[in-house]
Amino acid sequence: MPASLDPLDVGVQIPYHFRCPISLELMRDPVTVCTGQTYDRQSIESWVATGNTTCPVTRAPLSDFTLIPNHTLRRLIQEWCVANRAFGVERIPTPKQPADPSLVRSLLNQAAAQSNHMNSRVAALRRLRGLARDSDKNRSVISANNAREILLAIVFSRMDSDSSELNHESLAILSMFPLSEPECVFVASDPERVSYLVAMLFHPSIDVRVNSAALIEIVVAGMRSPELRAQISNADDVFEGVVGILNYPLAYPRALKVGIKALFALCLVKQHRQRAVSAGAVEALIDRLQDFEKCDAERALATIELLSRIPSGCAALASHALTVPLLVKIILKISERATEYAAGALLSLCSASEQAQKEAVAAGVLIQLLLLVQSDCTERAKRKAQMLLKQLRDCWPEDSIANTDDFACSDVVPF
Repeated sequence: MPASLDPLDVGVQIPYHFRCPISLELMRDPVTVCTGQTYDRQSIESWVATGNTTCPVTRAPLSDFTLIPNHTLRRLIQEWCVANRAFGVERIPTPKQPADPSLVRSLLNQAAAQSNHMNSRVAALRRLRGLARDSDKNRSVISANNAREILLAIVFSRMDSDSSELNHESLAILSMFPLSEPECVFVASDPERVSYLVAMLFHPSIDVRVNSAALIEIVVAGMRSPELRAQISNADDVFEGVVGILNYPLAYPRALKVGIKALFALCLVKQHRQRAVSAGAVEALIDRLQDFEKCDAERALATIELLSRIPSGCAALASHALTVPLLVKIILKISERATEYAAGALLSLCSASEQAQKEAVAAGVLIQLLLLVQSDCTERAKRKAQMLLKQLRDCWPEDSIANTDDFACSDVVPF
């Protein structure tokens, strides 16, 4: 049932033939299979994806998995929705049809053919990018037609400062797809390709910069080879480029999301974290910490904890006036992971600096940690909290120590 329709509302009854036989809900994108039965596209695709090869209603074998849009039924459902607006039913939007595989192949061939005019190749790539943006289904169709290999060849066909719009359009599409490990190795094993992607981090267009950062993150995360991952994180100016994207104004939120993913992936290479600190990563992370969405905030805090484990990163974090208060505030606020990372970073900071200990206590870390060890957070988070409590024992005010019995915190290691 649509979200706008209260399932307990007896004032309107959905016609039986408007319901999907699988989900029993109002169909939003009715399609007909080879047996003549009609289902909602999402339901029948899920049915087939789980390995079923028969029609759910007739049990007849599906000799052809082609899904034909039932436009007539969809229009009838839309008309019924409009007629029942008084009951809170909203008209279902006309769904976009999945990309035709033959059209995708034609566009890829048009883009790959060097004999075609540049404008024609760019136009084909722009249309492909539009299809890829529309849905996961379209991206699956595009990926199934050898798109990644074609796009990789185009992206790195001209690796200089005058790289064309053709390269940039290919880069934009490629950044939407995961790469196989051999494809990641293809990029990372060639210093010229790595240098080209790094150079694109400083392109005048923020779209090109963000797409380049996205591809760098995909490549680094998609490889198991520590040597190749280190080769990318050791590239000249790669951290400066990624930090520059993180510092881009909030009017372009994708820059923040892609920037933190790329920075985290690069910082997983321990021997080059110092380069992240030198590039201003600490300042960027603390300054933007409150702007991240949940998942990105977790990744940002994980990166902060990684940087806090090296002396230069710990010093840079300790020197920022907002670091300790923000980390204390985050405990038990965003998620279990965020709490664990924040506690870990505070543990590193307080282990290295008495000033950080005083700041943490002043910010109210005592109560936060006592609540944390009694919560349902991860065991790692609780262990970090217990270690931090021991670390801070000399900084607690006497009245705070006297009142800790009120918490009945048996999980806290005695000290």
